[in-house]
Parts: sequence; C-alpha cells; structure tokens
Amino acid sequence: MVMQTSLRESMNARSIGSPNCGETMVLAHGYGADQSAWDDVLPGLAAHYRVVVFDWSFSGAVKDPNFFDPDRYATYEGFASDLVGLIDEMGLESVVFVGHSMSGMVGCIASVKRPELFSRLVLVGASPRYMNSDDYEGGFGQSDIEDLMNNIETNFPNWAQAFAAMVVGGDQPSTAVEKFAGSLRRIRPEVALAVAKTVFYCDYRELLGKVSTPTTIVQTTRDVAVPTSVAYFIQEKIRGKSTVEIVDTDGHFPHLTAPNELLDVLGGVLGFEAN
Repeated sequence: MVMQTSLRESMNARSIGSPNCGETMVLAHGYGADQSAWDDVLPGLAAHYRVVVFDWSFSGAVKDPNFFDPDRYATYEGFASDLVGLIDEMGLESVVFVGHSMSGMVGCIASVKRPELFSRLVLVGASPRYMNSDDYEGGFGQSDIEDLMNNIETNFPNWAQAFAAMVVGGDQPSTAVEKFAGSLRRIRPEVALAVAKTVFYCDYRELLGKVSTPTTIVQTTRDVAVPTSVAYFIQEKIRGKSTVEIVDTDGHFPHLTAPNELLDVLGGVLGFEAN
C-alpha cells in the first residue's frame, strides 16, 4: 500500500503562536524565496495570531524533488489548489492571508474558489501582470522578460545574485540581498525557469473583478518589480472593499528590508499594536 504524503508535510507547513490567539494568519512567500523570508516579522505576528508558514513546491527547502510538476504549476491555479488543500488539511477557515509577490494573485484565485476560507487578503508587492501593454504599466517590457529567461537558462548562479540585488534594492542591507539570493540559488535552475515563465507571462487582471474578500494592498515607495500604479490598479479593479497602504522603504521585500515598518502597517490595518 502506497502512503500519500500530506500537503502539510510536503510543503513544510508549521504553525507558530498559541492556538488560543484567535484568528489564524497564513503567510505565503513569493518567487525565489522560502518561508524563512518571514523570519523578521514572524515573532511580531505570532504575538497576535496563530501564524502558518510553508514552502511552495518550487522552493529549495522542499525535500521531495518530485513535488514540483511543471505542468501543474504552469499557471497559478496549481498553487491556489495547493493553498486551498493545505488550509483544508489543517482544519482552518476564515484566515487572514498575507501573500507576497506572486502569492498575492494565488491568494486571490483561492479566495474566489473558496471565499469562506478567507476573512482578509493582504497583498504585498503583488501584481496581476508584469508585462507592459499599451494601456497598462506592468514594469517589464517583453524584451526585458525574454532577456531574464535567457539569463536564467544560460547563467543561473550569476543571474540569481544580480536579480536579488535588483529586486531587494541596491541600497538595502547586504544581509537582505544575500538572504533572498541564497534561497533563490537553492532552487533547481530548471524549476526556477519554469516558475519564472509562470510568473512573468501571467495575466490575471480579469480575475480581480471576482475577488470579494476585503483586501489590503501593501506597496513600498519604490519597487523595481511592481510600479506603484499597479497597487492602485488592483484597488480599482477588485470587487471587494480594498485599500492601499504604503511602506516607506525601497525594494520588493519590505519583510526583509523594513520589517518593523511592515508590522506597523499590518497592525494599523488589522487592529493590533506592533511590539
């Protein structure tokens, strides 16, 4: 008899904080990262929530190399199914979902599929589309994305270091850059390429009109990967009540570069006092 590995085990899911804290918060990392990206904000959040963290299938922290299926994860729907499955498996409902970067849209998809599982979405540096078009500024031209794919394919280690410096922010502490670069380099190059295609060629702008869960859109003052206009585009298009909150830091990773400021923003939105 073949035993199926649980999603909780496959995704290295763990719960921090007292189950008696009340609400549950689920933190979902973005492309290239793993759950350690949340380390600096985790204690502050766990004082007020039962916090669940996990690793997506592409993460270098995932033990089973067969967990990542390029066909299943060719769209965000595969990730959304994993998220719903994990929440169900852990017996959770009405969670506060905090999704960074690609995980923001994954959470939106999951909330449309199963709205009862989510009380609030917090989208940190999220984008429904990264490629520019005539009527939309996504942040990247088509040639930029083609160059990115070529660099992943031909010189992954050098690309990982350069990409980390660019998106974390060149003026940010080297420890933050190295943390992301390290998690990015731990991903198998062929997996990094497959997920990069999923992310940078996605277009979920039409999905936003189906999202009814109350949503907070968190944006830094200068994010090279996601223009500020994208945050307001999401706010305009999303069906549910939504607000935009600005974290006063540069770069795509406020949880790495400005954890206290991010906690202050989350506390203000969710009604807790950050320590």
